[in-house]
Amino acid sequence: MASDHAGFELKQAVKARLAAEGHQITDVGTNSNESTDYPAYAAKAAEMVADGDSQRGVLVCGSGNGVAIVANKITGVRAVNAHDADEAEMCRRHNDANVVTLSGQRLGEEQAALIVEAFLGTDFDGGRHERRVNGITEVEEGNA
Repeated sequence: MASDHAGFELKQAVKARLAAEGHQITDVGTNSNESTDYPAYAAKAAEMVADGDSQRGVLVCGSGNGVAIVANKITGVRAVNAHDADEAEMCRRHNDANVVTLSGQRLGEEQAALIVEAFLGTDFDGGRHERRVNGITEVEEGNA
């Protein structure tokens, strides 16, 4: 998990809920709501996912967009800014997303928790979707 100052409070709430459910969490910052820049935190968390040190990532900033952009710069990461649980489920089932991003300014704690639960609790469907995810990888590697 990671956030900037605008996502700090929501990250803390989601982290507490996930910990209570027994999830192992690595929080790479930020550690307060003091103004900070999100790229370093988002990149560190995304790199942990890409390197296999974490199965999935949860990133939070004001809109969810900035951390998604950063995460998607890391080879092997497929980050989606999910706005509801249905979107989180579909990004897992069809896109094999491995990072979900959240808006700290637009989502309440309950809605964010539902999004993260759907994201973590949904498997990739594979099948015809695997061909498409492989296509994403080809684009990423410059082989499209």
